[in-house]
Amino acid sequence: MNKEVYNFETGMYRPPSEGGSSSLLVRFTRNCPWNRCAFCAMYKTEKFQIRPVSEIRADIDQMASIRDELEEISEKAWINKGKITRSGAGELIRRHPELQYLPGFPMLFEFLVSGGKTAFLQDGNSIIMKTPDLVEALHHLRASFPAISRVTTYARSRTIAQKKQAELLAIREAGLDRLHVGLETGDDQLLSAINKGVSAEDHVKAGRKAVKAGFQLSEYWMPGLGGKDGWENHAKRTASVLNAINPHYIRSRPFRPIPSTPLHEACNRGEMALQTEKEQLRELRLTIDELDVTSRVCFDHAGNAWRDSAGRLLFTHDYEGYRFPDEKPRLLERIDRALADGRNR
Repeated sequence: MNKEVYNFETGMYRPPSEGGSSSLLVRFTRNCPWNRCAFCAMYKTEKFQIRPVSEIRADIDQMASIRDELEEISEKAWINKGKITRSGAGELIRRHPELQYLPGFPMLFEFLVSGGKTAFLQDGNSIIMKTPDLVEALHHLRASFPAISRVTTYARSRTIAQKKQAELLAIREAGLDRLHVGLETGDDQLLSAINKGVSAEDHVKAGRKAVKAGFQLSEYWMPGLGGKDGWENHAKRTASVLNAINPHYIRSRPFRPIPSTPLHEACNRGEMALQTEKEQLRELRLTIDELDVTSRVCFDHAGNAWRDSAGRLLFTHDYEGYRFPDEKPRLLERIDRALADGRNR
């Protein structure tokens, strides 16, 4: 019987599309190196750390060993021969009781039974690693899990902009396929107010460099972030930045003030007036109307909760969203109907 004690580290956060794809979560860094955004409550009590490559490799090796033992158990089973099953996981836990208490084990199991096709590098900005270290860790991940077809991570625009183009190309060629970037807004005044640490120009520069290096690029924006007063500038300038980048994906994350954040406190003090649902839709319509891209526009988050007159979700939460420009008229028509029917007030 294998006496190895299994243990590897898993962080808390990943984009919804990675959870929906049952991605393997591999922790390259801990927390966020910026960690000052006024709307965000993630990582606030934690210190940012870059994990040594030796630690990352060891975690990948542990995950691969668990996979190998599960496959060995499956091969011996006369029912569902060769297919990893929950009964096989139960046998593995009997061999290794510590797996009951390992937070990452259910994630790893779901990754394996779903086909083991995607991976996400945690935490908030792993491309800040020294490029040779990141490349080495990526090579080891790809070699250990050759069935993976897509590897993604969060990234800050400032970090992408500061990397040399040759470095970005090397990271891409090592096996990192997609970057998830928090644009939030293209309005410089609003970017300063939320303490994002980047300008609209930084966002454009980073986005273009990422696309040039061959990454798939997901940009996230926050409808409602400008409040009642700044919504029009927020909408137009965000669309302008997205037009300049033309990312592969544009993902909506409507603004909600989170308790304990500076923006929540500003709302409580009356310094920021939140929009109604109808006002958010008016802003959203302007953003969509201004977009001149070939991106997929996605509403893949529960925060996109606008409803039509029948009470159904106004937009699909599908991770692939709506292809532009072909489906732009369809989106505008749905928004116009919602604005006219009086349900969203």
